[in-house]
Amino acid sequence: MATTCGNGAYVRVYVRDLQDVDETQIAVVGGKGANLGALTRIEGVRVPGGFCVTTDAFRRIMADAPSMDDLLDRLSGSDPDDREAVRALSAEIRRAIEETPVPGDVAEEIARALAGLGEETGGDAAFAVRSSATAEDLPTASFAGQQDTYLNVVGAAEVLRHISRCWASLFTERAVAYRRRNSIDHRAVRMAVVVQRMVFPQAAGVLFTADPVTGNRGTATVDAGPGLGEALVSGLVNPDVFTVRHGEVVARTFAAKHRAVHALPGGGTEEVAVDPRWREEPALTDAQVVALVRLGRRIEAHFGRPQDIEWCLVDGGFSIVQSRPITTLFPVPEAGDDENHVYLSVGHQQMMTDAMRPLGLSMWRLTAMAPMVEAGGRLFVDATRRLASPASRAAFVDLVGRGDPLTRDALETVLGRDGFLPPPSDADPAGPPAGSAKPAGDAKPAAAAASAPIETDPAIVTGLIERSRASLGVLERDIAAKTGPALFDFLHEAFAEHKRVLTDPLSIQVIMAGMEATWWLGDKLDEWLGERNAVDALTLSAPGNVTSEMGLALLDVADVIRPYPRVVAFLRGVDGAAETGPGDGGFLDELAKIEGGPAARDAIEAYLDRYGMRCVGEIDITRPRWRERPETLVPVILDNVRNFEPGAAARRFEHGRQEAERKERDVLARLRALPDGDAKADGTKRMIDRVRTFIGYREYPKYDIVSRYLVYKRALLAEAGRLAGAGVVHEAEDVFYLTFEEFHDAVRTRRVDERLLGRRKDAFRSYQALTPPRVLTSEGEAVAGSYRRDDVPAGALAGLPVSAGTVEGRARVVLDMARADLTAGDILVTAHTDPSWSPLFVGIAGLVTEVGGLMTHGAVIAREYGLPAVVGVAGATGLIRDGQRIRVHGSDGYVEILH
Repeated sequence: MATTCGNGAYVRVYVRDLQDVDETQIAVVGGKGANLGALTRIEGVRVPGGFCVTTDAFRRIMADAPSMDDLLDRLSGSDPDDREAVRALSAEIRRAIEETPVPGDVAEEIARALAGLGEETGGDAAFAVRSSATAEDLPTASFAGQQDTYLNVVGAAEVLRHISRCWASLFTERAVAYRRRNSIDHRAVRMAVVVQRMVFPQAAGVLFTADPVTGNRGTATVDAGPGLGEALVSGLVNPDVFTVRHGEVVARTFAAKHRAVHALPGGGTEEVAVDPRWREEPALTDAQVVALVRLGRRIEAHFGRPQDIEWCLVDGGFSIVQSRPITTLFPVPEAGDDENHVYLSVGHQQMMTDAMRPLGLSMWRLTAMAPMVEAGGRLFVDATRRLASPASRAAFVDLVGRGDPLTRDALETVLGRDGFLPPPSDADPAGPPAGSAKPAGDAKPAAAAASAPIETDPAIVTGLIERSRASLGVLERDIAAKTGPALFDFLHEAFAEHKRVLTDPLSIQVIMAGMEATWWLGDKLDEWLGERNAVDALTLSAPGNVTSEMGLALLDVADVIRPYPRVVAFLRGVDGAAETGPGDGGFLDELAKIEGGPAARDAIEAYLDRYGMRCVGEIDITRPRWRERPETLVPVILDNVRNFEPGAAARRFEHGRQEAERKERDVLARLRALPDGDAKADGTKRMIDRVRTFIGYREYPKYDIVSRYLVYKRALLAEAGRLAGAGVVHEAEDVFYLTFEEFHDAVRTRRVDERLLGRRKDAFRSYQALTPPRVLTSEGEAVAGSYRRDDVPAGALAGLPVSAGTVEGRARVVLDMARADLTAGDILVTAHTDPSWSPLFVGIAGLVTEVGGLMTHGAVIAREYGLPAVVGVAGATGLIRDGQRIRVHGSDGYVEILH
């Protein structure tokens, strides 16, 4: 910290009183110090007196410590997987800091501040010395427990020694690992130290102003124990736990208190046995708990977000010794009213639960069929009105449940809470759920279209596709001449056409006809023949599915490449797992220079002409498309070269078609042998024809959406390039952190708020670490559903059966498609699969995902390829280890881990 003298010179200040700092001074006093300073300004909040040793003092120490620059370079360049090397380097840095003497002028300032605190307390004062890093106790990264605290430190010399230990704790192994996980540069973090007058509590603990497990903002949790809070933090004792809602203790659990931590008269702490008379006594009364939560709500209101608060009970009142944000909570959408709301995750419908950048979020909202709200870098649909209305509730929950039983169970949990939902309004929102891009946004027209009769005629699908292509052609033609603000005006018109194509009543009718026929076959063939999964075989190699065709087409690309060893060798040197962001596809030009290269390049280019608009997470327009980064496809192409023989695509499709025909003959013959068999067989034949005619088209609207997205993106990136060229932004991709309207304003005004971009980038990084819930309430509760099944073997992982069959093989846990290394017989285990993953499906034996439903893209393609698949397996990528042998029961919906 620097202040100005009368002569204009700057004098560094190494100590600041807590009452002189606030949350705006994190760079000077660190997160803990800034928050404690802010707490001193809140009426009714007691904070033990103290001061901060500023980050300027830390800079002095780092400059004086021998070989520090070299040590930090070695730490930054070390292999994060080499834990021994990281441990040794961290210890060397800590030792260098602790052995560096505190400069005399710094020590003098600290001594004066200590004397002032000592005068307040009288006698030999005791202090708490606590680390306060600049990347600590932040809204996006709490760093809880990463640096050190020392209690009951007595004497100036000991305080100085422990300040040095706090500085050094910035480089504990756990702190170094935490920074790496959160992409925080070691050199960018500074350490301040908080020194406070020591308090000796009768009880201490932690208050969470929101439930840290469920996220419910209306529920507070208090952990309490006798003596110093260190006993709870260290895990020495179990706490008493109190749950408070609406100013009332609604649950309490008391722990037996055998041990506690108390201060020693000469300094330090010790573990002591609790007097047997007090072991069963609660650490706090209910009245004290309610008073503490009331105090916590005041602190929460000041900081504007739920808090994790450390407290001490001293002489009948509460002292607050720390408050930090609870960074693990999923944010709550802004409702704009005081009513309760229930939100459904759009990402779980779209098979893309990753965080999205602001431009991606705003573009999806502008082109989607239903209103959406945003939270945590994800989108949600407010389902409150449909759930509140008795007329629409049952149909809504049933339709949701057909796709995802976990979401259905979560909704039923919410519906079981008396008084949570508002009373129904006069406007009845009856009809299917408002999806994301699915054509059900205007529920009543959609419902009417779905119920209308439709002829089973392939020409209907052909006509719809032709109309869609024609509309896309007009877009490509008209957007070419648009630049500057005129481009954004044009895009608003283009979005209207985008929605018109998606809400075409005939298109909706075709989609619903295929889905309803699938459900009909599943229900009726189970009822009549006892076959739960017969429809899976009946949909093998269904015609006209642009997503399944995409995977087979990449087999044809492999056929072109396979005869040329030099091409194969060249492609092995291409980095298919490059970082995100647009690539240049330059390897294709180099490829053309070797034997067989021109043919290989032409085959890849032709594939990109047809499918280059696709990518992982394709609903986010900011994600790099295959056309922008074609090297992403190289690992999959090489897998196909290695694992398949020429002509595999045609053989696989024909084999599936023949299997479907065989299954159809078998089912119809068995039905005709039943009572009223001819009628059953005739009805089933009509539904089989309907499924095979229409089910493939269900994938086409998504293909149309991402085709348009590539057109939009090219035009927008051209504008971003012009902004970068003019110095308005540093690089074109900075516009990804603006909403569509903010981007428009930037083009119009030639100005962008750099601080806004910085905040958005920080927020996006924090959102990436969050797991979005399927169902979220306006109280912030992430409601988890369960399958509630008793037919799953012990130890097996339950899920939703979406594609019949049983397969055993090696699990390959893949979180990045470009890093997949699959061989024949492998079972793909991943978080979620949107259409871009389908090229991997041709080379695997089975599929397991954490997210998915009966009619989601991955399930549809798995059925068409005949892959046993179980989706909606909670935590699958963590519970199943890469390389383990597993058995997938695609008919019964569970996964066994064999060894």
